[in-house]
Amino acid sequence: MKAIVTGHSRGLGEGIVKALLARGVEVMGIARHGNPALAGQLQEVALDLADATAVQAWLAGGELQAFLTGAPQALLVNNAGLVTPVGAPGKLGAQHIAQAVAVNVTAALVLTDAFVAVTQDCPDRRVLHVSSGAGRSPYSGWSTYCATKAALDMHAQAVALDAVANLRIGSVAPGVIDTAMQAAIRGTDKSDFPNLERFVALKQEGALDDAGDAGARLAAYAMGKSFGTEPVTDLRTLAR
Repeated sequence: MKAIVTGHSRGLGEGIVKALLARGVEVMGIARHGNPALAGQLQEVALDLADATAVQAWLAGGELQAFLTGAPQALLVNNAGLVTPVGAPGKLGAQHIAQAVAVNVTAALVLTDAFVAVTQDCPDRRVLHVSSGAGRSPYSGWSTYCATKAALDMHAQAVALDAVANLRIGSVAPGVIDTAMQAAIRGTDKSDFPNLERFVALKQEGALDDAGDAGARLAAYAMGKSFGTEPVTDLRTLAR
């Protein structure tokens, strides 16, 4: 299998890549910055997924197609994401909203389209969107984040209905994981994010999942026989 993982430079993305590498998968990581801990173990692409023009130019260069050519199995993991901007509408700012939509939604949909286009001859191709419970339950202050994650869920459901040959897709909420994103959430002003105390308590109580463990479970699910049976699911409901 060959796999592309976005946002591999840290956190859950790093955990997913480590698990895939341990299973003998050849991996391409896409992020703004490389991952020193994984240097030399995968093919890294320095790309700002918030820059739609840069993403299109990279795709036009043919590197994705060259990497996937001849793969008997191919996997795309759309993991990169932004929780910002946080707060009620009226003070989020056009630039911050556009950046979140570009990373969380546009890049995922564009990469999925390109992935499907260049894997026409692959007998087993899979797309995993890393979604969030916030895409299924609303949170005050997270209108942008909730909307973008809900978009991934709906995209997976619609693509599943397209019944593209040899393509499985799943949008998976991974649970609450101890990552830099969680640290950023805990640093949010309560006036912007009323649920702040809940996330602070999760850290204090040791209730956050380890990124490596969650990444390993996501990788196992993505490579398993049941992947794509449900286009939208939650990692916490899957057998460990």
